[in-house]
Amino acid sequence: MAEWAWEARARTGEVRKGVMDAETQESVNERLRQQNLSPIKVKKKAAAFSLNFGGPNITSQELVVFIRQFATMIDAGLPLVQCLDILSGQGDNKAFNAILKDVKNTVEGGSTFSDALKRHPKVFDDLFVNLVAAGEMGGILDTILNRLGIYIEKRVKLQRQVKSAMTYPLSTLCIAMLVLGVMLAKVVPTFESMFADFGAQDKLPPMTKFVIGLSHGLVNSLPMLFATGAGLFFGISYSYRTKRGKYFWHWLQLALPVLGLTMRKIAVARFTRTMGTLLASGVPILDALQIVAKTAGNVLIEGALQRVAERISEGKTMTEPLAETKIFPSMVVQMIGVGEQTGALDQMLNKIADFYEEEVEVSVANLTSLMEPIMMVGIGGIVAFILISMYMPIFDIAGVVKSE
Repeated sequence: MAEWAWEARARTGEVRKGVMDAETQESVNERLRQQNLSPIKVKKKAAAFSLNFGGPNITSQELVVFIRQFATMIDAGLPLVQCLDILSGQGDNKAFNAILKDVKNTVEGGSTFSDALKRHPKVFDDLFVNLVAAGEMGGILDTILNRLGIYIEKRVKLQRQVKSAMTYPLSTLCIAMLVLGVMLAKVVPTFESMFADFGAQDKLPPMTKFVIGLSHGLVNSLPMLFATGAGLFFGISYSYRTKRGKYFWHWLQLALPVLGLTMRKIAVARFTRTMGTLLASGVPILDALQIVAKTAGNVLIEGALQRVAERISEGKTMTEPLAETKIFPSMVVQMIGVGEQTGALDQMLNKIADFYEEEVEVSVANLTSLMEPIMMVGIGGIVAFILISMYMPIFDIAGVVKSE
Protein backbone atom coordinates (compact mmCIF):
# COMPACT_ATOMS: atom_id res chain seq x y z
CA MET A 1 0.00 0.00 0.00
CA ALA A 2 1.40 3.37 -1.05
CA GLU A 3 1.17 6.77 0.60
CA TRP A 4 -0.53 9.56 -1.37
CA ALA A 5 -0.48 13.33 -0.76
CA TRP A 6 -3.72 14.96 -1.88
CA GLU A 7 -5.37 18.32 -2.33
CA ALA A 8 -9.15 18.63 -2.62
CA ARG A 9 -11.84 21.29 -2.59
CA ALA A 10 -14.75 21.13 -0.15
CA ARG A 11 -18.28 22.24 -0.98
CA THR A 12 -17.60 25.51 0.84
CA GLY A 13 -14.74 26.23 -1.59
CA GLU A 14 -12.07 25.59 1.04
CA VAL A 15 -8.96 23.76 -0.22
CA ARG A 16 -7.87 20.93 2.05
CA LYS A 17 -4.68 18.88 2.08
CA GLY A 18 -3.75 15.54 3.59
CA VAL A 19 -2.08 12.15 3.29
CA MET A 20 -3.83 8.85 2.62
CA ASP A 21 -2.79 5.18 2.33
CA ALA A 22 -4.24 3.45 -0.73
CA GLU A 23 -3.36 0.96 -3.45
CA THR A 24 -4.05 3.26 -6.41
CA GLN A 25 -4.68 6.91 -7.20
CA GLU A 26 -8.25 6.06 -8.20
CA SER A 27 -8.87 4.63 -4.70
CA VAL A 28 -7.77 7.96 -3.22
CA ASN A 29 -10.08 9.89 -5.54
CA GLU A 30 -13.00 7.60 -4.66
CA ARG A 31 -12.49 8.02 -0.91
CA LEU A 32 -12.23 11.80 -1.29
CA ARG A 33 -15.53 11.90 -3.23
CA GLN A 34 -17.16 9.84 -0.46
CA GLN A 35 -16.14 12.64 1.93
CA ASN A 36 -17.80 15.24 -0.37
CA LEU A 37 -14.40 16.52 -1.54
CA SER A 38 -13.45 17.25 -5.15
CA PRO A 39 -9.88 16.03 -5.89
CA ILE A 40 -7.51 18.70 -7.25
CA LYS A 41 -4.13 16.95 -7.04
CA VAL A 42 -3.17 13.43 -5.91
CA LYS A 43 0.51 12.47 -5.91
CA LYS A 44 2.35 9.45 -4.56
CA LYS A 45 4.80 10.38 -1.79
CA ALA A 46 8.42 9.26 -2.16
CA ALA A 47 9.78 6.94 0.51
CA ALA A 48 11.65 8.95 3.11
CA PHE A 49 15.28 8.08 3.77
CA SER A 50 16.14 8.00 7.46
CA LEU A 51 19.32 7.33 9.40
CA ASN A 52 17.39 6.71 12.62
CA PHE A 53 17.89 2.93 12.72
CA GLY A 54 16.64 2.53 16.28
CA GLY A 55 13.36 4.37 15.77
CA PRO A 56 12.23 7.56 17.51
CA ASN A 57 13.44 8.06 21.07
CA ILE A 58 10.16 8.60 22.92
CA THR A 59 9.98 7.87 26.63
CA SER A 60 7.05 6.26 28.44
CA GLN A 61 6.63 9.46 30.45
CA GLU A 62 6.15 11.50 27.26
CA LEU A 63 3.61 8.94 26.07
CA VAL A 64 1.69 9.14 29.37
CA VAL A 65 1.64 12.96 29.25
CA PHE A 66 0.31 12.82 25.67
CA ILE A 67 -2.41 10.32 26.65
CA ARG A 68 -3.52 12.37 29.67
CA GLN A 69 -3.68 15.64 27.72
CA PHE A 70 -5.40 13.99 24.76
CA ALA A 71 -8.02 12.36 27.01
CA THR A 72 -8.74 15.71 28.73
CA MET A 73 -9.25 17.44 25.38
CA ILE A 74 -11.53 14.68 24.04
CA ASP A 75 -13.54 14.75 27.27
CA ALA A 76 -13.91 18.53 26.89
CA GLY A 77 -15.49 18.02 23.46
CA LEU A 78 -12.65 19.15 21.17
CA PRO A 79 -12.54 17.52 17.72
CA LEU A 80 -9.97 14.74 17.28
CA VAL A 81 -7.97 16.51 14.57
CA GLN A 82 -7.83 19.73 16.58
CA CYS A 83 -6.52 17.83 19.62
CA LEU A 84 -3.75 16.26 17.54
CA ASP A 85 -2.92 19.61 15.97
CA ILE A 86 -2.52 21.26 19.38
CA LEU A 87 -0.48 18.43 20.89
CA SER A 88 1.81 18.11 17.86
CA GLY A 89 2.95 21.69 18.26
CA GLN A 90 3.59 21.98 21.98
CA GLY A 91 5.93 19.10 22.89
CA ASP A 92 9.72 19.37 23.26
CA ASN A 93 10.37 16.07 21.44
CA LYS A 94 10.56 16.91 17.72
CA ALA A 95 10.37 13.25 16.67
CA PHE A 96 7.14 12.77 18.64
CA ASN A 97 5.72 16.01 17.25
CA ALA A 98 6.42 14.79 13.71
CA ILE A 99 4.66 11.49 14.43
CA LEU A 100 1.60 13.26 15.85
CA LYS A 101 1.46 15.52 12.77
CA ASP A 102 1.55 12.44 10.54
CA VAL A 103 -1.25 10.85 12.60
CA LYS A 104 -3.28 14.07 12.25
CA ASN A 105 -2.75 14.17 8.46
CA THR A 106 -3.72 10.51 8.15
CA VAL A 107 -6.92 11.07 10.15
CA GLU A 108 -7.72 14.09 7.95
CA GLY A 109 -7.22 11.79 4.97
CA GLY A 110 -10.16 9.66 6.08
CA SER A 111 -8.49 7.00 8.23
CA THR A 112 -9.60 6.12 11.74
CA PHE A 113 -7.46 7.20 14.69
CA SER A 114 -6.43 3.59 15.42
CA ASP A 115 -5.42 2.99 11.78
CA ALA A 116 -3.35 6.18 11.85
CA LEU A 117 -1.56 4.96 14.99
CA LYS A 118 -0.73 1.64 13.29
CA ARG A 119 1.63 3.51 10.98
CA HIS A 120 4.03 3.98 13.92
CA PRO A 121 4.34 0.54 15.61
CA LYS A 122 7.57 1.47 17.43
CA VAL A 123 5.68 4.14 19.38
CA PHE A 124 2.13 2.76 19.49
CA ASP A 125 2.21 -1.01 19.97
CA ASP A 126 -0.60 -3.55 19.35
CA LEU A 127 -1.97 -3.05 22.85
CA PHE A 128 -2.21 0.73 22.39
CA VAL A 129 -3.82 0.46 18.94
CA ASN A 130 -6.36 -2.19 19.96
CA LEU A 131 -7.44 -0.25 23.05
CA VAL A 132 -7.90 2.91 20.98
CA ALA A 133 -9.89 0.92 18.40
CA ALA A 134 -12.13 -0.44 21.19
CA GLY A 135 -12.61 3.11 22.51
CA GLU A 136 -13.55 4.40 19.05
CA MET A 137 -16.06 1.60 18.51
CA GLY A 138 -17.64 2.06 21.94
CA GLY A 139 -17.62 5.87 21.89
CA ILE A 140 -15.60 5.98 25.11
CA LEU A 141 -12.21 7.07 23.76
CA ASP A 142 -11.53 9.43 26.69
CA THR A 143 -12.21 6.66 29.24
CA ILE A 144 -10.01 4.21 27.35
CA LEU A 145 -7.18 6.75 27.12
CA ASN A 146 -7.28 7.41 30.87
CA ARG A 147 -7.23 3.66 31.50
CA LEU A 148 -4.33 3.32 29.08
CA GLY A 149 -2.39 6.06 30.89
CA ILE A 150 -2.81 4.24 34.23
CA TYR A 151 -1.72 0.98 32.61
CA ILE A 152 1.46 2.49 31.12
CA GLU A 153 2.38 4.11 34.44
CA LYS A 154 2.03 0.76 36.23
CA ARG A 155 3.99 -0.98 33.46
CA VAL A 156 6.84 1.53 33.77
CA LYS A 157 6.91 1.01 37.55
CA LEU A 158 7.13 -2.76 37.01
CA GLN A 159 9.94 -2.34 34.47
CA ARG A 160 11.89 -0.22 36.94
CA GLN A 161 11.54 -2.94 39.56
CA VAL A 162 12.86 -5.52 37.07
CA LYS A 163 15.86 -3.30 36.28
CA SER A 164 16.46 -2.80 39.98
CA ALA A 165 16.45 -6.56 40.54
CA MET A 166 18.98 -7.14 37.75
CA THR A 167 21.17 -4.03 37.95
CA TYR A 168 22.46 -4.29 41.52
CA PRO A 169 24.00 -7.79 41.37
CA LEU A 170 25.39 -7.24 37.86
CA SER A 171 26.95 -3.87 38.71
CA THR A 172 28.42 -5.24 41.95
CA LEU A 173 29.85 -8.24 40.10
CA CYS A 174 31.44 -5.99 37.47
CA ILE A 175 33.01 -3.78 40.15
CA ALA A 176 34.33 -6.87 41.96
CA MET A 177 35.89 -8.19 38.74
CA LEU A 178 37.47 -4.78 38.08
CA VAL A 179 38.94 -4.56 41.60
CA LEU A 180 40.24 -8.12 41.40
CA GLY A 181 41.79 -7.46 37.98
CA VAL A 182 43.55 -4.27 39.17
CA MET A 183 44.94 -6.03 42.26
CA LEU A 184 46.24 -9.01 40.29
CA ALA A 185 47.64 -6.93 37.42
CA LYS A 186 49.11 -3.98 39.37
CA VAL A 187 49.32 -4.59 43.13
CA VAL A 188 50.59 -8.20 43.22
CA PRO A 189 53.50 -7.58 40.76
CA THR A 190 54.67 -4.71 43.04
CA PHE A 191 54.83 -7.06 46.00
CA GLU A 192 56.54 -9.72 43.87
CA SER A 193 59.32 -7.32 42.86
CA MET A 194 59.77 -6.36 46.53
CA PHE A 195 60.10 -10.04 47.50
CA ALA A 196 62.71 -10.48 44.75
CA ASP A 197 64.74 -7.55 46.13
CA PHE A 198 64.84 -9.26 49.51
CA GLY A 199 65.73 -12.61 47.93
CA ALA A 200 62.68 -14.29 49.43
CA GLN A 201 61.10 -15.65 46.23
CA ASP A 202 62.05 -19.28 46.97
CA LYS A 203 60.68 -19.14 50.52
CA LEU A 204 57.22 -17.76 49.84
CA PRO A 205 54.18 -19.46 51.45
CA PRO A 206 52.00 -21.64 49.17
CA MET A 207 49.12 -19.12 49.39
CA THR A 208 51.38 -16.30 48.17
CA LYS A 209 52.74 -18.43 45.32
CA PHE A 210 49.17 -19.25 44.30
CA VAL A 211 48.19 -15.55 44.11
CA ILE A 212 51.38 -14.65 42.19
CA GLY A 213 50.62 -17.48 39.77
CA LEU A 214 47.13 -16.05 39.24
CA SER A 215 48.68 -12.65 38.58
CA HIS A 216 51.08 -14.09 35.96
CA GLY A 217 48.22 -15.99 34.34
CA LEU A 218 46.07 -12.86 34.14
CA VAL A 219 48.84 -10.64 32.71
CA ASN A 220 50.08 -13.24 30.21
CA SER A 221 46.65 -14.25 28.99
CA LEU A 222 45.02 -10.80 29.03
CA PRO A 223 44.52 -10.62 25.22
CA MET A 224 43.06 -14.12 25.24
CA LEU A 225 40.73 -13.19 28.11
CA PHE A 226 39.51 -10.12 26.23
CA ALA A 227 38.97 -12.22 23.10
CA THR A 228 37.12 -14.88 25.12
CA GLY A 229 34.95 -12.23 26.80
CA ALA A 230 34.12 -10.63 23.45
CA GLY A 231 33.38 -14.07 21.99
CA LEU A 232 31.04 -14.90 24.86
CA PHE A 233 29.27 -11.56 24.53
CA PHE A 234 28.70 -11.89 20.79
CA GLY A 235 27.89 -15.60 21.15
CA ILE A 236 25.20 -14.93 23.76
CA SER A 237 23.86 -11.99 21.71
CA TYR A 238 23.66 -14.19 18.61
CA SER A 239 22.06 -17.10 20.47
CA TYR A 240 19.45 -14.71 21.90
CA ARG A 241 18.43 -13.84 18.34
CA THR A 242 17.84 -17.51 17.47
CA LYS A 243 14.66 -19.36 18.39
CA ARG A 244 16.36 -22.06 20.47
CA GLY A 245 18.75 -19.62 22.12
CA LYS A 246 15.99 -17.23 23.15
CA TYR A 247 13.97 -20.18 24.49
CA PHE A 248 16.94 -21.32 26.62
CA TRP A 249 17.65 -17.87 28.11
CA HIS A 250 13.99 -17.21 28.84
CA TRP A 251 13.68 -20.67 30.41
CA LEU A 252 16.75 -19.92 32.54
CA GLN A 253 15.16 -16.67 33.75
CA LEU A 254 12.23 -18.61 35.19
CA ALA A 255 14.28 -21.58 36.44
CA LEU A 256 16.90 -19.76 38.55
CA PRO A 257 16.46 -20.49 42.28
CA VAL A 258 15.86 -17.00 43.74
CA LEU A 259 15.68 -14.71 40.73
CA GLY A 260 13.38 -17.12 38.88
CA LEU A 261 10.63 -16.77 41.50
CA THR A 262 10.75 -12.98 41.18
CA MET A 263 10.64 -13.23 37.37
CA ARG A 264 7.56 -15.48 37.59
CA LYS A 265 5.81 -12.93 39.80
CA ILE A 266 6.70 -10.20 37.30
CA ALA A 267 5.28 -12.33 34.47
CA VAL A 268 2.02 -12.90 36.38
CA ALA A 269 1.69 -9.19 37.21
CA ARG A 270 2.31 -8.18 33.58
CA PHE A 271 -0.12 -10.79 32.19
CA THR A 272 -2.98 -10.01 34.57
CA ARG A 273 -2.60 -6.21 34.30
CA THR A 274 -2.52 -6.25 30.49
CA MET A 275 -5.32 -8.81 30.17
CA GLY A 276 -7.50 -7.00 32.69
CA THR A 277 -7.02 -3.66 30.93
CA LEU A 278 -7.92 -5.14 27.54
CA LEU A 279 -11.02 -6.99 28.76
CA ALA A 280 -12.24 -3.94 30.71
CA SER A 281 -11.94 -1.92 27.49
CA GLY A 282 -14.14 -4.31 25.54
CA VAL A 283 -11.48 -6.23 23.57
CA PRO A 284 -12.63 -9.85 22.90
CA ILE A 285 -10.87 -12.46 25.02
CA LEU A 286 -9.18 -14.26 22.09
CA ASP A 287 -7.84 -11.00 20.65
CA ALA A 288 -6.75 -9.96 24.15
CA LEU A 289 -4.81 -13.21 24.65
CA GLN A 290 -3.03 -12.77 21.32
CA ILE A 291 -2.01 -9.20 22.27
CA VAL A 292 -0.90 -10.26 25.76
CA ALA A 293 1.15 -13.11 24.28
CA LYS A 294 3.04 -10.66 22.03
CA THR A 295 3.79 -8.32 24.95
CA ALA A 296 4.69 -11.07 27.45
CA GLY A 297 8.45 -10.56 27.05
CA ASN A 298 9.14 -14.30 27.44
CA VAL A 299 8.77 -16.90 24.67
CA LEU A 300 7.71 -19.62 27.13
CA ILE A 301 4.85 -17.49 28.41
CA GLU A 302 4.01 -16.36 24.86
CA GLY A 303 3.70 -19.97 23.70
CA ALA A 304 1.66 -20.90 26.77
CA LEU A 305 -0.82 -18.06 26.20
CA GLN A 306 -1.17 -18.93 22.53
CA ARG A 307 -2.04 -22.51 23.54
CA VAL A 308 -4.57 -21.12 26.01
CA ALA A 309 -6.15 -19.08 23.20
CA GLU A 310 -6.37 -22.20 21.02
CA ARG A 311 -8.09 -24.16 23.80
CA ILE A 312 -10.57 -21.35 24.43
CA SER A 313 -11.39 -21.23 20.71
CA GLU A 314 -12.25 -24.94 21.04
CA GLY A 315 -14.82 -24.15 23.70
CA LYS A 316 -12.76 -24.55 26.89
CA THR A 317 -12.76 -22.10 29.78
CA MET A 318 -9.63 -20.08 30.55
CA THR A 319 -8.91 -21.90 33.83
CA GLU A 320 -8.06 -25.40 32.61
CA PRO A 321 -5.52 -24.51 29.88
CA LEU A 322 -3.90 -21.94 32.20
CA ALA A 323 -3.35 -24.64 34.83
CA GLU A 324 -1.82 -26.93 32.19
CA THR A 325 0.91 -24.40 31.38
CA LYS A 326 2.51 -24.97 34.85
CA ILE A 327 3.73 -21.34 34.71
CA PHE A 328 0.97 -19.55 36.61
CA PRO A 329 0.45 -20.31 40.33
CA SER A 330 -2.64 -22.31 41.30
CA MET A 331 -4.00 -19.36 43.32
CA VAL A 332 -3.97 -17.19 40.18
CA VAL A 333 -5.71 -19.90 38.14
CA GLN A 334 -8.41 -20.39 40.79
CA MET A 335 -9.05 -16.65 41.11
CA ILE A 336 -9.37 -16.38 37.31
CA GLY A 337 -11.85 -19.28 37.45
CA VAL A 338 -13.93 -17.40 40.01
CA GLY A 339 -13.79 -14.30 37.80
CA GLU A 340 -15.07 -16.28 34.82
CA GLN A 341 -17.95 -17.79 36.84
CA THR A 342 -19.05 -14.43 38.27
CA GLY A 343 -18.67 -12.55 34.98
CA ALA A 344 -16.15 -10.13 36.49
CA LEU A 345 -12.96 -11.50 34.95
CA ASP A 346 -11.49 -8.06 34.20
CA GLN A 347 -11.93 -6.91 37.80
CA MET A 348 -10.45 -10.14 39.15
CA LEU A 349 -7.42 -9.86 36.84
CA ASN A 350 -6.77 -6.30 38.01
CA LYS A 351 -7.00 -7.41 41.65
CA ILE A 352 -4.47 -10.17 40.97
CA ALA A 353 -2.22 -7.62 39.24
CA ASP A 354 -2.41 -5.28 42.26
CA PHE A 355 -1.43 -8.14 44.58
CA TYR A 356 1.46 -9.39 42.45
CA GLU A 357 2.84 -5.91 41.78
CA GLU A 358 3.14 -5.50 45.55
CA GLU A 359 4.69 -8.97 45.73
CA VAL A 360 7.24 -7.99 43.08
CA GLU A 361 8.15 -4.87 45.04
CA VAL A 362 8.71 -6.96 48.19
CA SER A 363 10.62 -9.64 46.27
CA VAL A 364 12.94 -7.08 44.67
CA ALA A 365 13.62 -5.52 48.08
CA ASN A 366 14.30 -8.96 49.59
CA LEU A 367 16.51 -9.97 46.68
CA THR A 368 18.56 -6.78 46.99
CA SER A 369 18.92 -7.19 50.77
CA LEU A 370 19.94 -10.83 50.27
CA MET A 371 22.44 -10.12 47.51
CA GLU A 372 24.07 -7.17 49.29
CA PRO A 373 25.71 -9.09 52.19
CA ILE A 374 26.60 -12.03 49.93
CA MET A 375 28.34 -9.79 47.41
CA MET A 376 30.05 -7.70 50.10
CA VAL A 377 31.33 -10.78 51.95
CA GLY A 378 32.46 -12.33 48.67
CA ILE A 379 34.34 -9.23 47.50
CA GLY A 380 35.77 -8.62 50.96
CA GLY A 381 36.88 -12.23 51.26
CA ILE A 382 38.71 -12.18 47.91
CA VAL A 383 40.45 -8.87 48.68
CA ALA A 384 41.38 -10.07 52.18
CA PHE A 385 42.78 -13.35 50.77
CA ILE A 386 45.02 -11.44 48.33
CA LEU A 387 46.23 -8.96 50.95
CA ILE A 388 46.96 -11.65 53.54
CA SER A 389 48.84 -13.65 50.89
CA MET A 390 50.99 -10.61 50.10
CA TYR A 391 51.64 -9.56 53.71
CA MET A 392 52.51 -12.98 55.11
CA PRO A 393 56.03 -12.98 53.54
CA ILE A 394 56.52 -9.38 54.76
CA PHE A 395 55.98 -10.53 58.35
CA ASP A 396 58.49 -13.36 57.80
CA ILE A 397 61.04 -10.91 56.33
CA ALA A 398 60.50 -8.52 59.24
CA GLY A 399 61.09 -11.36 61.71
CA VAL A 400 64.37 -12.34 59.98
CA VAL A 401 65.59 -8.74 59.96
CA LYS A 402 64.73 -8.32 63.67
CA SER A 403 66.58 -11.51 64.66
CA GLU A 404 69.69 -10.33 62.83
